Parts: sequence; structure tokens; C-alpha cells
Amino acid sequence: MTPDELSYTSDHEWLRLNEDGNAVFGITFFAQDALGDIVYVSLPTVGQELKAGASCGEVESTKSVSDLFAPIDGTVVAVNSDLESSPELINSSPYFHGWLVEMEPDVPQQIDDLLSSADYNALISKA
Repeated sequence: MTPDELSYTSDHEWLRLNEDGNAVFGITFFAQDALGDIVYVSLPTVGQELKAGASCGEVESTKSVSDLFAPIDGTVVAVNSDLESSPELINSSPYFHGWLVEMEPDVPQQIDDLLSSADYNALISKA
């Protein structure tokens, strides 16, 4: 359940580069599956500057609370407001309706440093 067209982090975030140059990210199927039923999400605010690897929010499930980490440097241009009333979208559709943040990348080339689908699958197969 790791689409080939996405990039991944070792912290279990995925990232997709849009045609307009913005990047959208969320948590992977593996991460949401490990967390269980997601009941609350805390996201960064529009305009906030994010740094790759830095905590930028939280996902709370019936099992635990986990930090969200920015996959690349950039400025938040949108957050998925549907998650305020329906955080379970992350469980049911982690790569589409359950996206978390859209950002304008500071250095789009940072995406090249992320994991491919094959590399991410190798990482989670060891978990």
C-alpha cells in the first residue's frame, strides 16, 4: 500500500508534488494502521514555515499520540480542514482524502532525498 508516484520519509510520511509545484503530505497506510483509529489531528497553520524533520503537528489515536514531521522545508499554504470533523479519513483514505498539509517547497530538490516506494517498503518490512 505504498503508491509508486509518492515519496516517503523514514518517519512514515508520504509526499506528492503537484503540477503547480506545491507539495502535499500525509501519513502512510503503514503509520495509520499502526496507530489504529485516529480520533484527532493537530495541524500547522497556513503561513507557518516548516523545516524538514521538525515536528509540525500531532495525530491522536485510540492507542497513542504521534508527532507529524515535515518531509521538506516550506511554507504551509493549506491544511485539510475536513480532518477537524472527520479525522478518520486518515484511516480510510491516507493517500487521498486523508492528506494533511499542502506546502510551497523552499527547496524542491529536497524531494530527491526522500525514499522511493521500494526503499520505504524495505524499511517497513524490517519493522
